[in-house]
Amino acid sequence: MQYYDEEAKQFLADRYITGECPHCHSEGAYGDQCEKCGTSLAPTDLVNPKSAISGSKPVLRETKHWYLPLDQHEAWLRQWILEDHKEWRPNVYGQCKSWLDMGLQPRAVSRDLDWGIPVPVEGGEGKVLYVWFDAPIGYISNTKELLPDSWETWWKDKDTRLVHFIGKDNIVFHCIVFPAMLQAEGSYILPDNVPGNEFLNLEGDKISTSRNWAVWLHEYLREFPGKQDVLRYVLTANAPETKDNDFTWKDFQARNNNELVAVFGNFVNRALVLTWKYFDGKVPVLGELTDYDKDTLTEFANVKGEVEKLLDTFKFRDAQKEAMNLARIGNKYLADTEPWKLAKTDMGRVATILNISLQLVANLAIAFEPFLPFSAARLRNMLNMKEFDWKELGQTNLLPDNYQLNKAELLFEKIEDEVIESQVQKLLNTKKENEGSAYKANPVRENIDFDDFTKLDIRVGTVLECQKVPKADKLLQFKIDDGLETRTIVSGIALYYQPEELIGKQVCFIANLAPRKLRGIVSEGMILSAENKDGTLAVIMPQKEVNPGSEVK
Repeated sequence: MQYYDEEAKQFLADRYITGECPHCHSEGAYGDQCEKCGTSLAPTDLVNPKSAISGSKPVLRETKHWYLPLDQHEAWLRQWILEDHKEWRPNVYGQCKSWLDMGLQPRAVSRDLDWGIPVPVEGGEGKVLYVWFDAPIGYISNTKELLPDSWETWWKDKDTRLVHFIGKDNIVFHCIVFPAMLQAEGSYILPDNVPGNEFLNLEGDKISTSRNWAVWLHEYLREFPGKQDVLRYVLTANAPETKDNDFTWKDFQARNNNELVAVFGNFVNRALVLTWKYFDGKVPVLGELTDYDKDTLTEFANVKGEVEKLLDTFKFRDAQKEAMNLARIGNKYLADTEPWKLAKTDMGRVATILNISLQLVANLAIAFEPFLPFSAARLRNMLNMKEFDWKELGQTNLLPDNYQLNKAELLFEKIEDEVIESQVQKLLNTKKENEGSAYKANPVRENIDFDDFTKLDIRVGTVLECQKVPKADKLLQFKIDDGLETRTIVSGIALYYQPEELIGKQVCFIANLAPRKLRGIVSEGMILSAENKDGTLAVIMPQKEVNPGSEVK
């Protein structure tokens, strides 16, 4: 049985069915997964399902499908994942365990759609393969097309390490479905690790390209020229490796200004500028080391091993943080040794301090290559490092004595508040547009008799006077010419109009409403206003001037 949209006259793919998640009860869960709690679903699991195409309630219709018998693979999958791969990220391991604990069921791998890869078996006419059954096969076929003579090395050699980098909504397909397919065939290697990330939100809301709630790369490159690495740095620092995280423009600015500029860039700039100032841009000769020099060198000598260990276990956020510690060590070293003061009395000591500092800078150029490739290349150019080898990371003699450096330039620059405010405003404008397009009027109230309507005496009056009611933030007091005399009306629109805006204007009001006291003022009617989607009020006014007292019919 599969859901069918009778209005659209088509069977619905899983992603075209939405409803309430039966587990966390959030709205908007899809027919294959709830993105709120991460639980994988079948379309029939949804509460109050509806078609994403027409909005109507779909019906179940009988149809023919092909299934992957996941239940027959449960035993070895349980051993392979839960026992043999306990090193996987907790979010990945936990989602797999949840699936296995619920018991695996056969899963349909065909769909009734007019797009996709046709089911290549007899009787499969009009059917296509389910996208997440077909897509992993594409990994293999793409490799075969690219490397027809050596593709098996990538997929069948036991020394090959297969790693899937994915989002959490695809964990089950890469950890359970695809491995079951590979194991069933028998000659392919299985994934060694599946570092699945959680979701990265934007300013507290889920990223959505359809709602334009996103940071578009082409716009970023145009509006932040030369700052590719800033975005790379912030995204790595905020990577949702084990839980959902949030990208905000304020955090983007803070990490750039407080870390890239104030820590990394500051250390590099000070080391190079001082070298040019005192030694004409040549690496000074290393002299006798103090205990503090030795401690500093020891502190950063082990960075290579730590960064490699973190990279090998896919902890990219921590690896970048460890690399940044090199710059923190350097800043502290310069601040503690104060070579600019020693230059008056001991240039030999200054030479040693700057030699050590430059070796640290050279290590930064290597350590940040995986994270900030553009900045690392610029830094190597400043150091005149034409070649480098990752194996050299941690060494303290990367730059030989008297080696000529190139001119120093700022590696990073501060991002000002107004730049960030413009990006925030762009998103706020997007949110307002989305709210406008999603707006739906309230349902029409119950019908009334015509006689009930005629009881209302709606007229047009001219505003003669208007003032705020003392100690009442929401109230304005009007004196209105109603064509017969003047009357006083109190209206709760003070938050949306200044009194002087309304003097001389014509407004629609209910003339036969029984008077009532508001803040001690007798109000003789009600001015009509329309309430917008955001709760703001707009006074109803005739488009053309009419005589005061004209009736609205």
